Amino acid sequence: MKKRLMTWIKKIIAGLVLAVVAITFFQVVIYRYVNPPFTVNMIYERTIAAHKKMPFKPRAYDWKDLDQISVYLQQAVLASEDQRFMGHHGFDFREIKIAINDIIAQKGFRGASTISMQTARSLFLPSSRTLTRKLAEAWYTVLIELVWNKKRILEMYLNTVDWGKANVGAQAAARAYFSRDAKNLTAEQAALLAAILPSPHKWSAVNPGPRVRQRQTRILKQMKNMPVIK
Repeated sequence: MKKRLMTWIKKIIAGLVLAVVAITFFQVVIYRYVNPPFTVNMIYERTIAAHKKMPFKPRAYDWKDLDQISVYLQQAVLASEDQRFMGHHGFDFREIKIAINDIIAQKGFRGASTISMQTARSLFLPSSRTLTRKLAEAWYTVLIELVWNKKRILEMYLNTVDWGKANVGAQAAARAYFSRDAKNLTAEQAALLAAILPSPHKWSAVNPGPRVRQRQTRILKQMKNMPVIK
């Protein structure tokens, strides 16, 4: 009886794992061809606000294809967030090693997330900070790199990343901060938008402080070395 029960439990677990794999793979395949009408985090934030009976400001979100987004912004984001984007398969192990060494040397914590990892997080997962979410992020990153090309990954990232002040994606951020479309951003404006990405709810692209200005200057210098993805 006990052996039969264990066999049944193993089958249930295996079935659940296969179901998760199939569902997540289907999601990623669909979004290779279909532009998402919203992100999971947008729904998550609305649900949490409703549950806690808190006021909720709807997120501004307006999808734009990559050719409708300033090349300057594309290069600025690569310079700021993932300079080896074209050369890795979702995980930048060189950057991860540096981050680990910094922690060991007590130099503080630095992020090592690639654009692929951030895309997985912003599109498919809520903003909660749990081990389960980190594991799910890694799994979705593998699927994204397997199914999408680099152009689609960057396009998805630019449209789903949280740019602060209830703005999701490049178009919403460009309209909110500079009153122009994403395709018309200047190099300086693009570098400012990229500069605030690590902390978009604290840093301002409209009234940038010294740290943001310093990041903008560095990004502007590095942008010319970034590829243009076609």
